[in-house]
Amino acid sequence: MKESLGTIINSLVTDKEAVSITETQNEGITVLEVKVAENDMGRVIGRDGKMAKSIRTIMKALASKEGKKVNVEFLD
Repeated sequence: MKESLGTIINSLVTDKEAVSITETQNEGITVLEVKVAENDMGRVIGRDGKMAKSIRTIMKALASKEGKKVNVEFLD
């Protein structure tokens, strides 16, 4: 799942080297923390958070296919 999220995020940002995705487990839920360059954060979150919501929806759909639960968090 981390690789899929990385592909999505890298397609949105201009500074691909600043992208950092950390995967942790918390009570059976996979937590993916995304860090990007400050000037790319707006692209990743989108207007009114629509892009972030779409990314979360895609990742939850991928996780449900594998019988898992996932949360995506965007950190500044």
